[in-house]
Amino acid sequence: MSDLDNFRQETKEWLDKNCPPTMRSGAPSNAPVDEVWGGKKAKYKNPESKIWLDRMGEKGWTMPTVPKEYGGGGLSKEEVKILNEEMFAIGARQPLLSFGIWMLAPVLLEYGTEEQKQKHIPKIIKGEIRWCQGYSEPGSGSDLASLATKAEDKGDHFLVNGQKIWTSYADHADWIFALVRTGPKEPKHDGISFLLIDMDNKGVSTKPITLISGKSPFCETFFDDVEVPKENLIGDLNKGWTIAKKLLQHERKFISNFGLAAAMGSKKDVVSIAKKHFGELDGEIANPIFRSKVIDHKMKEHAFGLTLQRAGDEGGKASAVASMFKYYGTEHNKRRHELMVAASGINGLAWDGDEFDQDEKNLTRAWLRTKGNSIEGGTSEVQLNVISKRVLELPSS
Repeated sequence: MSDLDNFRQETKEWLDKNCPPTMRSGAPSNAPVDEVWGGKKAKYKNPESKIWLDRMGEKGWTMPTVPKEYGGGGLSKEEVKILNEEMFAIGARQPLLSFGIWMLAPVLLEYGTEEQKQKHIPKIIKGEIRWCQGYSEPGSGSDLASLATKAEDKGDHFLVNGQKIWTSYADHADWIFALVRTGPKEPKHDGISFLLIDMDNKGVSTKPITLISGKSPFCETFFDDVEVPKENLIGDLNKGWTIAKKLLQHERKFISNFGLAAAMGSKKDVVSIAKKHFGELDGEIANPIFRSKVIDHKMKEHAFGLTLQRAGDEGGKASAVASMFKYYGTEHNKRRHELMVAASGINGLAWDGDEFDQDEKNLTRAWLRTKGNSIEGGTSEVQLNVISKRVLELPSS
């Protein structure tokens, strides 16, 4: 038996022993469902969610490729693929959702000091600290480099003043990784630094933003004379734009998964909704026109999933190519929700009232939420510019 065969058997046995019943497929329908983000303020409807997080975090398998000295699993690419296959086989839920995992930890590994890696990465992996992202500002969205939040050098610390907007889950976060202006006289791309800020610091405050869907993860975040220790600077002073671009590539790579229904943990998809509305004929959607639309969509989704898998198997790192995946994935996710709403008929207009069930109301809100997919992480228009310039190397004029 090869080493990989041994690893598969050991992984299968470990998951069988350690993945709680309600954290895998076949769980009772009345089992409480948590969206686990971890952090100091975390509350768990289902105690087994915390058990699963603790076990996977201790194993380092929330970030399985990270070296063991930083709390990761230290697995090879081949071993990670086996782990994912075995988790999928039992329908294991993701133990942790985390901006720290998807965005911050990769840039810390590349740009952080040894002390910064040792301090922050193990806590990210175990879900002990919840992070949010401080990039966009009221006057700096697509033109991120025009940001105005400033950090003044006060000797042993920075004094931060300014505002961020669209800060997802800032009201629940423990720390924020933020772009700040430390070089007001330098060209705008050259005067930016990457700073880690404790949300409990005096002068940090948040204000939730409500969207048309009736709820939102977004917040405004304010910094009023916030003192931040110098050791929280990642990379060199005034060189944060390089880190910012790299982190955006990781973010776009993550957002691209929105294009895969399975990755989003969907309990209902367009097929089941369409069968309920149009009826079934020999096990298929009865309406041939809509069935054709669904087939086309599913074929594109499958091809997209295979492309993402191939990119991972080839060891591709975050790069400008992530803009291709982000663009296609988010636009595909919007189309999927459009199809689900269309398949629901009049129930696709559900909002309030006893005539609609909660799943129908949730779908309408989810459909509205997808409109933001092509804005967050850089608009679709920005992604097309990146693709043309950085991937296709087309002339700019």
